[in-house]
Amino acid sequence: MKLVGMLDSPYVRRVAISLDLLGIPFTHEPLSVFAGFDAFRAINPVVKAPTLVTDDGVVLMDSGLILEYAARRAPGGRRLQPESMGDFARAQRLTGLALAACEKTVQIVYEHSLRPAGKRHQPWLDRVTGQLRQACRLLEEEIGPADPWLFGIHPVQADITIAVACRFTQDMLPQVMESQTFPRLAAFSVRAEATDAFAAYPCS
Repeated sequence: MKLVGMLDSPYVRRVAISLDLLGIPFTHEPLSVFAGFDAFRAINPVVKAPTLVTDDGVVLMDSGLILEYAARRAPGGRRLQPESMGDFARAQRLTGLALAACEKTVQIVYEHSLRPAGKRHQPWLDRVTGQLRQACRLLEEEIGPADPWLFGIHPVQADITIAVACRFTQDMLPQVMESQTFPRLAAFSVRAEATDAFAAYPCS
């Protein structure tokens, strides 16, 4: 299998780390949807990262759908979800909050980097920034001690996505993701980034 996309995308990175933890072999092709647009389009005409090309040549996109496929391919019964329905629901909530943080961070970054300064809509930026801060605040309140991970000794998808989202927002919008404002998230990010799977797929 081949994973296409840059690891500075939190969506690409969460897939790469998840595939690694599931024990699914893959190659990584670090193509940018901007600088590598034409090369990316040759693989996936929609030019959406992440893209996964399966062993059978099927082109998949959207990190959530790719991870559903990966869960069915995982060897030896490996899984990245808690077993109980109560824990699964909580994990899904936390994953959703982390993905919301990613989405809002991307919107803010694109508004600043792609739109001319005179064309930026400040009320929109204020609204999206407020949504991002709310997602971070709720994550800070709800992750608990996470010792070492949210649901025990092994990471699940919620752990991966939260840690990836934290690092992405820290890098892109450090004025929002301040360690003194979100100390639990900051500590969680540091612990995750020190593990082999995260270190193998750095965001920069």
